[in-house]
Amino acid sequence: MDRRFITVLGVSLLFALVISSVFYQMTARAGNAKKAEPPQEMRDIVLAAKPLSVGMNVKPTDVRVGKIPVSVFPKGGFSKPEEVIDRPVISNILMDEAVLDGRLAARGSGLGLAPIIPVGMRAVTVRVNDVSGISGFVLPGMRVDVLVTGNPPSGNGTVTVTPLQNMLVLSAGTAIQADARGQAIQAATVTLLATPEQSEMLTLANGEGRIQLVLRNGSDQSIEKIRGSHVAELYGAAAQAPKPSSGNSEARPRKRPVETVAAPVAPPPPPPPPPDQIIVIRGTQKSVEVVGLGGK
Repeated sequence: MDRRFITVLGVSLLFALVISSVFYQMTARAGNAKKAEPPQEMRDIVLAAKPLSVGMNVKPTDVRVGKIPVSVFPKGGFSKPEEVIDRPVISNILMDEAVLDGRLAARGSGLGLAPIIPVGMRAVTVRVNDVSGISGFVLPGMRVDVLVTGNPPSGNGTVTVTPLQNMLVLSAGTAIQADARGQAIQAATVTLLATPEQSEMLTLANGEGRIQLVLRNGSDQSIEKIRGSHVAELYGAAAQAPKPSSGNSEARPRKRPVETVAAPVAPPPPPPPPPDQIIVIRGTQKSVEVVGLGGK
């Protein structure tokens, strides 16, 4: 056999042995480094077992317990299901999402919409139809203006005014009510968030006139000054000012007051002319002397 071939083969085998030894050492070191890392500490976390909607109370079957590293445990999270049971949901929670304290109201704060009503505010429900309710386009979270059409006590005919603007919609749906014959019917209702004063105005408008909701852009927070519209303006007539009521059917002509002319007043006499003055300078001294009546 050729000696040169044997030499090349031996060098190649030696080189391959060295490369394999280096690769093995690198792999062993990497494996030892991974084994040396301490395991992450895990912690229990309460998760939603199904979607939880606003207004419902959390039940034991609505949540489950999962595992999560302590380093990524969310702020406001819970580790025990007992901490969230019977608490109302004030913000929608998705399935397998962590149940946080900011999504729940205090235990015993109420059911339905009560937990999401801010302190000092009220939830007022008004009955609307498909047209006045904007044909179902009013959804929770939207902003609306309230228009009221009716006959004011001044007796100027039908008037439409906008007493309330930028009202927040809490809910929109249907409610079962009784008609004049006592039979159950479905009536569309919209619940608005209002102050106590606005609640009184909405209740009065719901009983005295017809309510119309006007949808507005949620980013538009401006309050416009609207004077209202009279029915006469629909036919081209200008809006008339209310007429004062009178006990007599015929208006009595007013008597023109007698004008009195005051006597002319003589002007005051003119003031006397100022006396003549002479400035006398004697060396470094300066004096003023009056010449005329009473002067020297």
